[in-house]
Amino acid sequence: MRVGHKGKRAPSDAQERNVVMAKRKEGSFLTPTSSKRPRQEFIEHSDDDFNEEEWSNLQNDSSVHSQVTSGEVGIIESIKLKNFMCHSMLGPFEFGSNVNFIVGNNGSGKSAVLTALIVGLGGKAIVTNRGSSVKGFVKDGQSSADITIILRNRGEDAYRPEHYGNSITVKQHISLEGHRTYKLQSSTGAIISAKKEELTAVLDHFNIQVDNPVSVLTQEMSKQFLQSKNEGDKYKFFMKATQLEQMEEDYTYIMATKSRTSDQIEQGEEVRDTEKEVKTIKDDIDSKEARTKKFVEKVNEWKDKVNVAEENHRTIQEKLEKLTEEAQNLQPSCRISKTDVQAKRKAYNDAEVAHNRAQADLKRLGKDHEHLCQKIKELKNSAERISEPERLEKQKRIDHLKEQLRTLCDQDKSTNQELEQFRHTIYTYKEDSVRLKKEECELRRKMDSQAQQLKELKESKTNRLKRFGEHLPALCEAIKIAHQQKQFTYKPVGPLGAFLHLKDAELALAVESCLKGLVQAFCCDNHRDERMLQSLMSKYCRPHFRPQIIVSKFQNKVYDVKARAVFHPNFPSVLTALEIDDPVVANCLIDMRGIETILLIKNNAEARRVMQQNKPPPNCKEAFTGAGDQVYQRRYYSSENSRPRFLSQDVEEDIRHLDEEVKNKHIHLSKLQQELRHVENEIRKNNSLLINHQQHQKDIQTTIRKINVEIADLESVEEHQSGVIPTLEEEVKITQQNMEDVKLRIHTYKKTMEQLKSIQQEAEQKLEEIKRKIVQIQEEAVPLQEGLNQAECELERSKNNLRHYEDKEKEHLKSINALKNNLASKEKELAEMIAKASQIHLERIEVTRTFKSLHTEIESLREKIKSERERTGDKEEIIRQFQEAKEKYQSTESQVRSLKKFIKVLEEVMTQRFDAYVLFRRFLAMRCKIYFNSLLNQRQFSGKMQFDHKNGKLSITVQPGDTNKALLDDMKSLSGGERSFSTVCFILSIWSITESPFRCLDEFDVFMDMVNRRISMDMMLHMAQSQCYRQFILITPQNMSSLPSNRIVRILRMSDPERGQTTLNFHHRGDEDEGEE
Repeated sequence: MRVGHKGKRAPSDAQERNVVMAKRKEGSFLTPTSSKRPRQEFIEHSDDDFNEEEWSNLQNDSSVHSQVTSGEVGIIESIKLKNFMCHSMLGPFEFGSNVNFIVGNNGSGKSAVLTALIVGLGGKAIVTNRGSSVKGFVKDGQSSADITIILRNRGEDAYRPEHYGNSITVKQHISLEGHRTYKLQSSTGAIISAKKEELTAVLDHFNIQVDNPVSVLTQEMSKQFLQSKNEGDKYKFFMKATQLEQMEEDYTYIMATKSRTSDQIEQGEEVRDTEKEVKTIKDDIDSKEARTKKFVEKVNEWKDKVNVAEENHRTIQEKLEKLTEEAQNLQPSCRISKTDVQAKRKAYNDAEVAHNRAQADLKRLGKDHEHLCQKIKELKNSAERISEPERLEKQKRIDHLKEQLRTLCDQDKSTNQELEQFRHTIYTYKEDSVRLKKEECELRRKMDSQAQQLKELKESKTNRLKRFGEHLPALCEAIKIAHQQKQFTYKPVGPLGAFLHLKDAELALAVESCLKGLVQAFCCDNHRDERMLQSLMSKYCRPHFRPQIIVSKFQNKVYDVKARAVFHPNFPSVLTALEIDDPVVANCLIDMRGIETILLIKNNAEARRVMQQNKPPPNCKEAFTGAGDQVYQRRYYSSENSRPRFLSQDVEEDIRHLDEEVKNKHIHLSKLQQELRHVENEIRKNNSLLINHQQHQKDIQTTIRKINVEIADLESVEEHQSGVIPTLEEEVKITQQNMEDVKLRIHTYKKTMEQLKSIQQEAEQKLEEIKRKIVQIQEEAVPLQEGLNQAECELERSKNNLRHYEDKEKEHLKSINALKNNLASKEKELAEMIAKASQIHLERIEVTRTFKSLHTEIESLREKIKSERERTGDKEEIIRQFQEAKEKYQSTESQVRSLKKFIKVLEEVMTQRFDAYVLFRRFLAMRCKIYFNSLLNQRQFSGKMQFDHKNGKLSITVQPGDTNKALLDDMKSLSGGERSFSTVCFILSIWSITESPFRCLDEFDVFMDMVNRRISMDMMLHMAQSQCYRQFILITPQNMSSLPSNRIVRILRMSDPERGQTTLNFHHRGDEDEGEE
């Protein structure tokens, strides 16, 4: 089709003729369907959704070629240039009817021929990319330039053959001032026309488009297109080449004109209806202004309630802070008392051990005393006599046994000390074992939590909801199904964190620390929906892990919080730091957390300076740092978390970091377990040593008793000779004295134990008193905390109600102002109507009847007036005036009816034409794909063209060689020659689906190597041979001597210009009689 260069209009007759020509040459096109549809929006179709019949028709259509042997209309027979650009004289060039190569070195004038073709057929200078004005094409030193182009005009499609004959000569004269004049001559040389409109009509008839890159692709445009990597540029090239772009603009213009025409047909309203509307608006204003007082009272009432709730909240919070401070002050005393109790308990235990040891010594001394007394008794009763040698031998044995006894006593003492050391070591190791087991248990708990978190993070890569809990996807799907089944009034919104997006990823931990559990919470519009959501959570959520449910009335716009929001030039609030997808979520966070009053400050020191060293910014209640710490004006709380869990944007980094933490904890756990095993081994080892030493001590003590008995037995034999009995009696006295000392020591130990016990009990009582105070404070804090929570809820509820009534009041006042503005507009309109009515009758007549009844009465009165005038006035004049008015009315009414009918028909026609346009675009895109793939296959390339009509993009992917088609690459990754070859394939495929009598291509092979140039040349010649009714003009700096000489190919070889030469010589190859062709 041909669409005019300027203006918006429906397709012309010339366009229709060109469509017929296209059908005759390329096959028939599908008849547009007559189904009706609205024209308000374009319906896009995929290029791949053809059914089998359409695909078969398309393949058959793509294989059909015209049997016409040569072009009859519109091809260029010759071009002649004079004083054009830097050339005094070029031509005339005699072109063949099929393939023409213009070859020559740079500067020989090849591109000048193509530029002259564009300019000579009425193209703008800017289209040539060689200047902005045609005066730049006049050779330096000359006053004008001339271009002569002869177009063929033969056959049944010839343009006005009775005037022009077999050819049309277009002559253009360009002055140095930039003026252009045209002359259109017949084949006999007679001037037929000198108007640009006649040239436009000729071009429309021949379907010649010099500004279309498919018809004429200049050197600059060729380079730009070959190097372009933009999908949008390729799509624009396709749309412009196929003229679909112009068709779409025409449709849009026609529909816009139709809409304006419809608006002009509509009639105005009557004065009485306007007065009624004005009265209604006044009544509405009075009614709304009467209700304004009620809204003001409600707003004041809730302001008072908010103040009371804030005071109550502040009082409870101060009490709670005071109790918390008392509990924190008691903690150091509690730790000191606990340490003191442990020390006192240890001292008591040591004293008890010493007391038990002294009792054991007393028991042993008692046995020794009893044994000595028995020995003395036995010695006194003994009357035996022994010899001197025997006595000496026994005395020697006694000395040896006493020496052995002293050694054993030293060993017993040393063993006893070792036993004490073992007991103390075992006690220490047992304490370490308990501590390590607690650490292991806590570490395992953290590892399980992090493992679950790591699992949720990995699963969140495919489903973001799993980041908020493994049960969330199933719960959300159940909510969706329940909502579809009308079980919810409004679908619950949640988890709230899924609707939050951070503008600054570094603030993720700060926002999470601020919102805490609200990130996983859900929001319901009413309590009925809340109960339904609770029942669903009981099915899908684990016990004690149910998300919080917040009940708040849903609104489709975010609260206006400008008056109470915090503002800081350097730091954002939580509200401004977030992009929130749903206004319900934003309102919920404003209600529950007051995110508009909380600042986010990355640096801790900066946060302390803003909040504590200086007065906090207005409306700022608290702040959070980038590390998640919470900062008040007089308090600072550190965050327990080191990284965000839900709002982090870099999931891979979170997974990597958490994986490292889990691995580190595994290593720490292994070390703990290793240390615990070492401690338990040490406990077992020391227990074993303790048992061995205890047994060893018993053996030593048994041996001591045996030696004592043996010594006593040996000494008892010679008691009357050696005085053993006095010695034994002396030992008895010593033993008794030792027993008394031990008893005294036991008494001292017992007294010390009692004192230590008393001290220990006092310390324990003191510790218990401190603990009791702490517990008491904690118990007192529980109701205060509950009261604080209730006060916070009441405060938030009061604030919500206050905001609700403030918004209601604003909306109410806004509606009053809107009504007043509307009233002013209507009153102005009414005044204009009354002014117009006053021109007919000065005094206004108040009536209560309807417009229809008044109209009937007026008509009746007119009839009476008419009859009266007929009786008393000029009847002929009255009749003539009546007829004129009637004819004017009927003419106008007829025009309106015709316009409405035309608009209705136009809508139907435009619907059909747009459907045909969409189908036409689909067929053209598919044919382009088929030709493109066919051309690529000639070099064993594989490729794919993807049209995105909705977004205006055309993507081309090409894979060189015989490789896997799944590895198709974008043309950006191809070499220059491969990309040029692929682009040539694309141009040839567009040539195959568009109509133009000639195609011109300038330096198409500039980026190709010899192989790609040879293949591209063969493809073009093959296409030219199959389309011998079209003319091809190809400009190249390459030597085309290798081309075979035949009747369809003509080579125009241009010589380098010599100094002083005014006319360039060129040689023809394959010149034959055009008439024979």
